[in-house]
Amino acid sequence: MNKLLGSLKVRIVVSALLLILVLLPIIGITVNNAFETQINVAAKNQLKAYVYSVLAMAEVEEGELQMPEHLLENQFNVIGSGLYALITTKDNQLLWTSNSFLGLNMPMDLPKPATGRNSYGNILINDNPQLIYSYSVSFATSERPFTMTLHIIKNQHEYQQQITQFSNTLWTWLLILMALLLSVQLSWLLWTLKPLGKFSQELSAVEQGKSMQLSTDYPIELQNVAKQLNTLLQTEQNQRKRYRNALADLAHSLKTPLAVMQTQANLNDTSIEQINRINHIVAYQLKRAQSAAGTGWHLGVSVDDIASRLVRTLGKIYQQQHLNIDYQGDVNARFKGDESDLTEMLGNVLDNACKAANNHILIRVKQLPSSLQISVEDDGKGVPKDKQQQIFERGMRADTYEQGHGIGLAIVRDLVDSYHGTLTVQSSDTLGGAKFEFEFTH
Repeated sequence: MNKLLGSLKVRIVVSALLLILVLLPIIGITVNNAFETQINVAAKNQLKAYVYSVLAMAEVEEGELQMPEHLLENQFNVIGSGLYALITTKDNQLLWTSNSFLGLNMPMDLPKPATGRNSYGNILINDNPQLIYSYSVSFATSERPFTMTLHIIKNQHEYQQQITQFSNTLWTWLLILMALLLSVQLSWLLWTLKPLGKFSQELSAVEQGKSMQLSTDYPIELQNVAKQLNTLLQTEQNQRKRYRNALADLAHSLKTPLAVMQTQANLNDTSIEQINRINHIVAYQLKRAQSAAGTGWHLGVSVDDIASRLVRTLGKIYQQQHLNIDYQGDVNARFKGDESDLTEMLGNVLDNACKAANNHILIRVKQLPSSLQISVEDDGKGVPKDKQQQIFERGMRADTYEQGHGIGLAIVRDLVDSYHGTLTVQSSDTLGGAKFEFEFTH
């Protein structure tokens, strides 16, 4: 999860989604609640108006309530219309009902507000939810005050229908708006972040050696970064070139005096041995110094191209031995380093394998998601276990070849270490000889 949120694109998309998926529903809930409140207030005011219209027609004569047969609001006169009027005493004794209430059971829990007060709420009549507005009044008579409570009851179905219709319309349009905003937002984000994707692709191309420079066709915010990276790349390449030219000049200047010294006739064996040793030490140190590992940029090179070229070259050099070199390559394998370094490492090990092999050599290259693995096996005598570590030390040899002075594998080991890789030697389970295995992690 942390790795996923480490992506700038994912963070922006998640932020946009949260803004849309949280803010719009909150707005919808707020608007819906406000509409329900408004409907409730309107219903209360409507019932309150009915109270005054009914009270205007009520009269008290000789202590008895007198009501007309028909009321002005026709819904009170139609049976089961959904609008009812009831008048009760302060003890909840029924005095009068509108014609619309005929056939219905009188509720037992009618409100009893104090005189001059009102109450508004919900009530059930025949298990149907109703709105009820109750108002208590007192008529002054010659004998004693006549106190009664007028109840206006209206079925909630009409109001609930309005709320449901509004809610359905509101949420339908909110969902359409959310889908539209999501589409626009994602399209805008993809368009905005497109230069970053291109920037990442070009960096990968440079890393793999497919390109030497970045383009500068970027928004203003990225143009300076691209230019600075191009300057860094060019500076690093120029420095490496000057460094290697200087080393080549040094090697050339050292070889001539050493060659002159070797031609002297009066040199004893000890001096010749020391001169040869100086030759190999110079060669060894120059190989180490020329390594491109540790530089700021590891340009990727194709392992398959280098390995195929080495197989062809060594096949010609050792053609008299009739070696069968089985190469199992991977065209997608890439070494994130310098081509000459990989050639030096792989070529040295392959050359040793050709010298040690009887008939067969096996080379395997495997590109894994996080590492590059290269193995070289032969069917020779192999390397004894007690020498599998010693052969990587300068001057140590594990073979009986007359050529060489035992510094080849030491150079290879130093090059591998400079790339933070590993080089191991063991017995080959496939061919029975030695097996050298490289592994470079990305």
